[in-house]
Amino acid sequence: MKIFKNIFLVCCALFLLQSCIVSSKPNIDFFSKSNYDFEDAKFASFNVPLFLAKPYIKKALREEGESEVAIAMVKKVSKIKMMTVANGSEAMLKDYANYLKDNNYEDWATIKHEGDNVNIRVKQKGEMINNMLITVNSKKDMVFLDVKGNFTADDISKMINIASDK
Repeated sequence: MKIFKNIFLVCCALFLLQSCIVSSKPNIDFFSKSNYDFEDAKFASFNVPLFLAKPYIKKALREEGESEVAIAMVKKVSKIKMMTVANGSEAMLKDYANYLKDNNYEDWATIKHEGDNVNIRVKQKGEMINNMLITVNSKKDMVFLDVKGNFTADDISKMINIASDK
């Protein structure tokens, strides 16, 4: 009986940690559900298991001396998908921006940070923001974060101000 219990626990742990596996296939909608020709772009994507990540993110923010506003924002996150693209093109990024505009995402901020462009786009219902897409691009390399949760406009503005001050 003890062996079956251990096997069951290992299977449950593997099931919970399967999202930690890095995939070479895109996990962001525009890239995974389109017939777009990505030429020689290389993808690496994974879903962040928040039950493991939240405590580490909060601890890292506290160690770096971040404000409680940033830590409170982490508590409102319900799901994060991350994808990196090597050898991406400006045309691909422009088409991605058009796709987001067509799907009711609003462009909230563009921040230039250490030579990189950081774009923040949100999708909201009423006063609540359900989805935030953060794009970081530098020449040929790009990082896409799809953050789901329940945020207010004030939450996003505070995060933009924190990022802009650095």
